[in-house]
Amino acid sequence: MLIARKLRSFGYAITGIKIAWREEFNFRVDVVCAIVTLTVGWFLSITRTEWMFVIAMIGFVLAAETFNTALEEFCDMVKSEHDPHIAKIKDLAAGATLVAAITAFCVGCDIFIPHFLTLFSLS
Repeated sequence: MLIARKLRSFGYAITGIKIAWREEFNFRVDVVCAIVTLTVGWFLSITRTEWMFVIAMIGFVLAAETFNTALEEFCDMVKSEHDPHIAKIKDLAAGATLVAAITAFCVGCDIFIPHFLTLFSLS
C-alpha cells in the first residue's frame, strides 16, 4: 500500500512537470537552455565538481520556474480580477525566478568562460 501511494505521488509530480512544459513558455525555454548547457559541458569536458554545480543550477532554475507557475495559478484561482496584493505576489515570485536564472548564469559563466578561453587560446 505504501509503495502504491509513493508511486502515485511520483505520478503527480510527473504530471506537474508535463503541465509546466505544456503551458509555460519560460519553462520550455529553460529546458532548452539546460540541454544546450549540458551539451556544451559535455563538449568541453567539464570536471565532476563543475557538473555538480551545473546540474544544481539547472534544477534550481526549473524548480523556481515551476514554483512561480504554481503560485501564479493559485493566485488566479483565488482572485481572477486585478488585485494589487495578488499582483505583488506574482511580481515577487517572478523576481525570485529571475534571481535563480541570474545566479545560474553567473555560475555558468564562472564555469564555462575559462574552458572557452583555454579552447580558443590553443587554436
